[in-house]
Amino acid sequence: MPHLIKIQVSKGIYWVEAPDAGVSILCGCPADSVKHLMKRGLIGKREEGGVVFETGPNAILLSDVPIQNGVFTNLAEFPVLQMLYRQGMILPNHPNNTGQKPLLVGSEAQVKAQMDYIYRGNYGLTSEEEMVEAGLSPAVAHDMMRLKLKFAFGRIRRSEELLDAVIVGKKPVEMRNGVFIRRLRLNIFEIRCKNQTVTVDLNLPRSVRYESPYMLGFHDIRREYFGVIHSGQGDGWDPERPAMASILMFQGKIYLIDGGPNIAHNLKALGIGINEIEGIFHSHAHDDHFGGLPVLARSGHRIKYYSTALVRTSVAKKITALASTDEGEFPNYFEVHDLTPDIWNDIDGLEVKPIFSPHPVETNILLFRAMSADGYKTYAHLADIVGLDLLRGMVTTDESAPGISPELFSTVAESYLERADLKKIDVGGGLIHGNAEDFKEDASAKIILSHTSEELTLRQREIGSGAPFGMADCLIRTDQDYLRMNSYRFLEDYFPRIPPHQLRLLANSPMVVFNPESILLKSGICNHSIYLIVSGEVEMLSSKARFSNTLSAGALIGEIQALAGVPLKETYVAASFVHALELPSKLYLHFIEKNALHDAVSDLRERRRFLQKTWLLGEYLAYPIQNRIAGGIKAHTVPASEEVAIESGGNLLVVRSGKVHLLANEALVETLRSGDFFREECVLFNTPCFFRARVVRDAVIYSIPQDEVLDIPVVRWKLSQISRRRREILFNPGSIPAPPARQN
Repeated sequence: MPHLIKIQVSKGIYWVEAPDAGVSILCGCPADSVKHLMKRGLIGKREEGGVVFETGPNAILLSDVPIQNGVFTNLAEFPVLQMLYRQGMILPNHPNNTGQKPLLVGSEAQVKAQMDYIYRGNYGLTSEEEMVEAGLSPAVAHDMMRLKLKFAFGRIRRSEELLDAVIVGKKPVEMRNGVFIRRLRLNIFEIRCKNQTVTVDLNLPRSVRYESPYMLGFHDIRREYFGVIHSGQGDGWDPERPAMASILMFQGKIYLIDGGPNIAHNLKALGIGINEIEGIFHSHAHDDHFGGLPVLARSGHRIKYYSTALVRTSVAKKITALASTDEGEFPNYFEVHDLTPDIWNDIDGLEVKPIFSPHPVETNILLFRAMSADGYKTYAHLADIVGLDLLRGMVTTDESAPGISPELFSTVAESYLERADLKKIDVGGGLIHGNAEDFKEDASAKIILSHTSEELTLRQREIGSGAPFGMADCLIRTDQDYLRMNSYRFLEDYFPRIPPHQLRLLANSPMVVFNPESILLKSGICNHSIYLIVSGEVEMLSSKARFSNTLSAGALIGEIQALAGVPLKETYVAASFVHALELPSKLYLHFIEKNALHDAVSDLRERRRFLQKTWLLGEYLAYPIQNRIAGGIKAHTVPASEEVAIESGGNLLVVRSGKVHLLANEALVETLRSGDFFREECVLFNTPCFFRARVVRDAVIYSIPQDEVLDIPVVRWKLSQISRRRREILFNPGSIPAPPARQN
């Protein structure tokens, strides 16, 4: 038998096992890594002494780089929960509880970040003082803390009490039982047992994404006045389905209810682009409802974030721990709207009432309603509730003891059973999830059973129904064409000073639908139509230039080439179902000439085309935003051998052409070419530039005003990502090579 076994589980995820030493390592733990292990048979069922439990890893190797290609690489919460509870490593009198703790293995910074993030994932807010700071009265905070302590078996424990840590450096360090590990280079590790070694590379190439464990197909969803798309029915352990979530449609706008792992994959399957998301309603901070927030933070606009201040504070503390950033960064990526609990909050005609729900972390159930000709229509989203029998067992009249008061129990039970036209409930069971039997007398018109990895039993199916991914429930139908309305709004954004009758000339063009993976426009041809993307996502790619970027709703494709009468240099492929307004080239050219826009469009088009092909400014940015940025650019020519000395305050500098060396003193940090950028620290922190930039081949440098880029979440995220890498080089020379800031 070999001393070490290495298996690639998925892109960026590996399994390394030392059978003789009893060490099994999950190498890399992005979202849903547990589900990938289940799919590969590396987590299975075992029975010992009459106890059935799961097998699986007992150690986790963390990525050195916390974010790759825009998503978190280290989400160890569910792998740790699987080891502690589903494997039984922490359960009293369990045959798999040998006294050994699970191992977290990695750099000191990442181990600490994961310990803090798991701590917040277990408990949320951890003191009455934190709850009062979040807006609760001292008396309510005391009651909440009593309940939290009941879930926590009487005591809040630091992650270090549950997990052991192994800090990895350049020299070998023993993990356990003669298994050693060392870092060879950034994110590349060598694991040794006796005379055998294996190498694990956790780096992701720029064009590679972590994979989803499940296939969803593609759906073309009709947009209703008020309706619900069922975008997840599983839980954090279901390898075949996304975790419990919904998408709310209201008056043509798209709202998420929770955002779990693989959210980009799920939205793509539904033909919804990230830029189409108006806002997210958030129930709580567990990873199966929280793991998609980093993707939403990379939108071209700040998505509105709706929850109570209590939940929002809990979420912000967890994401802060995970990203090792300041808590005040959260509003830079989301437009925060705190909801008042227990009353109907009006959001442009859509009303939402958040109600406290007992759970180990701060949690709300969410009730929604909208007015129709027949009165209010309502949807109730009951994620991560607790079985009433279990909750009843927590009732105590001792105000100093962990538990729940009789009055709060009655309030919670009543809120669970409030009638709705459509109600989705958590029936996951166990210690912290709901029970379908509690709803057998529920008067709601339709009940959907959710948040479980098990098939529904006959008894459960008598109480409620399932809902396949992509199924939609319409609560109020529409006679309006929201896609048409959105296309007109995009044209208004694109041409803000053009009279409405001229915009209607373009808006009257046909709406066409492209199937997933079909080509809209192909490189090398002269296109006779221009497409305005109204819904879905399109990939712009070029194998010759070796780049690809995602274009979302609002993008106008093929415009430059059609106006110039030249062949396309890129190919445009539908990544999902795509609805697009097809603008005939002749009609569009007439519109441009009629409104004397040719010079303005020509002036912007080359700059915008350049922006589209950059890693920093080409992804998820709507055309009006790209036009605004392109319009604010100032170009500077700098000859070879000179240093860039552009007086630009907090402006961002982007290399348009030529070659530039980025230097720390005289040490070469990075070679910058077309599309690369620098001075990101000036933009983010208003500090002096940390690096010098010396031109080694005549260069054109674009200067972009700070205000034009700082309020775009996806751009801010990427600036922060590169800034973190470059600062690491500055303060720890030779430790981490900075990646290229470009895709082409």
